[in-house]
Amino acid sequence: MRVPPEDRRIRGSDSDDDPDPGAARRLPARVRRELIVYGIALLCGLLLMPFAIWYAGNRFLGPYTQGQNVHGGPFALLQDYFVGLLHGSAVFWAVALGPALLLMLLRLIVWVVRAIPPRERA
Repeated sequence: MRVPPEDRRIRGSDSDDDPDPGAARRLPARVRRELIVYGIALLCGLLLMPFAIWYAGNRFLGPYTQGQNVHGGPFALLQDYFVGLLHGSAVFWAVALGPALLLMLLRLIVWVVRAIPPRERA
């Protein structure tokens, strides 16, 4: 189904010769890039971190047990992880937001280092 050109215009736009009527609704490139970077960091925290935790725990501490199931695998941990997130546990949210928080901390450190003026050479 095609939308007529008069319905595609942004409300309040007076010019009919606007080559890109959707330009006013677009996010700036930097904002879009930041949303993508932090979205990927959040996905890593939600999906990759539980598997990394399971792998490290399974390797060094032994198999993950879930209730009566002594052979709970990575998906049993993932299930418990999402239940913990839904219950609002701070520990689970720290794991989920960890990659994004580390990225923010790294950027803060870089910003502070760049803000410090270099020593003048003698």
